[in-house]
This record gives sequence, structure tokens and C-alpha cells, in this order.
Amino acid sequence: MATTLSLQAMAKALLPVLYSFRRCPYAMRARLALYASGIAVEHREVELKNKPVCMLAASPKGTVPVLVLPDGQVIDESLDIMRWALQAQDSLHWWPNDPLRFTATMALIEENDGPFKHALDRYKYPHRFGMADGAHWRDAGAKFLLQLEAVLMTQQHLAGQKWGLCDAALAPFVRQFAHTDKAWFAAQAWPHLVGWLEEFEDSAAFAAITHKYRPWMASSAPV
Repeated sequence: MATTLSLQAMAKALLPVLYSFRRCPYAMRARLALYASGIAVEHREVELKNKPVCMLAASPKGTVPVLVLPDGQVIDESLDIMRWALQAQDSLHWWPNDPLRFTATMALIEENDGPFKHALDRYKYPHRFGMADGAHWRDAGAKFLLQLEAVLMTQQHLAGQKWGLCDAALAPFVRQFAHTDKAWFAAQAWPHLVGWLEEFEDSAAFAAITHKYRPWMASSAPV
């Protein structure tokens, strides 16, 4: 029995360690890429009000996701984790190797992570920013979603006819926007976007990356 436990501990020590938070859209997209790659990780669910000391030692900025590789390398930006996972193993062909497709993908991700995320935060949490409501920022974010609707009118997914990096990078943020006021979102003139989001939420990938973990407790041997 002791030998078996020792072997299990050794195998676990060889896995990359992922510090994550279930509802964080940045962590969600990192988990999507890891799921698509098939790379096993040790998942450590973080309580944001009680962040593990070993996570902060690895990445002092204190945000998730954080991926600590067995050799000690730390990757603490979600897109960098996606890149690492998909360049290691991309059997589903998510990474856009075509230069034009890559440029278009990066442009959408940049707008998502910049102006759209800025609007999303103020729409979802207006009181944090001293506002009575987030209606103005809801309308600002909707302009970006109408751009996505225009893309989805011409192709099944943002990445093309198959799901890819662009879809995985944006879907958690669009979902967060949609869930802020589901009735309002469903009433808007973006049926292709609604269908795309429903496909994501019904997918095996979504089910896998939204698995509920108990908050991780530090062991005697920090990473």
C-alpha cells in the first residue's frame, strides 16, 4: 500500500500544476485549451479571498490562472497557457496556423480582452464603479457582440467552420455577459450568437471545465 501511494505521489509531482477558479473567464479559457490538448494537470481550485502562498510565490500578481510546469517554469497569462498547451498538442487543430486567420483571431481577442472586458466589468458590477446601473456599458459591450454576430452569420464558429482558439478565448466572456441579464440577452437580434453560445454550454468541453472542485488546501510541500 505504501509503495502504491508513493508511486501515485511521484506521478502527481510530474504533472503541471494549474491554479484556477471555476468562474473566472480567463481561467476557463486556459482550462479549455488544456482540455483540448489532452494534457493532464493537477488542478488546484483557489479561494480568491485566501490565495495559496505557493501560488503567490510562483506568481506574485495573484491572479488566476497560473500554470507551474514540472521544471519550475511559470505561465501566468491565460493566452500564454493556451499557446503552450496547443503548441504542445493540438489534435483538434484549434491553433490558427494560417497567417490571415491568426491575425483576425488576435484582433478579436485583443478587442475582447480590452474594450469588451472593460464594458463587461462595468455592466456586471456597476456598484464597484460608483454607478447606479450598468445600462450604458451593456450597450457598449453589445456593439462588440454585434460584430461577433456578423462573423457567425457567415461561418459556423468564430474560428471558421470548426471550433478553435478564437471561440475558446471569447466564449467564457460572452457567457458572463449573457448571464448578467439572460432575458435581455435572449431578446437581442443576434440569433447566431445565441446558438453559438448554446452550443458551447452544451458541449463536453464545457462540462469538463466547469467541474466543481473543493478549494485546494496547501500540503507540507509547496510547489
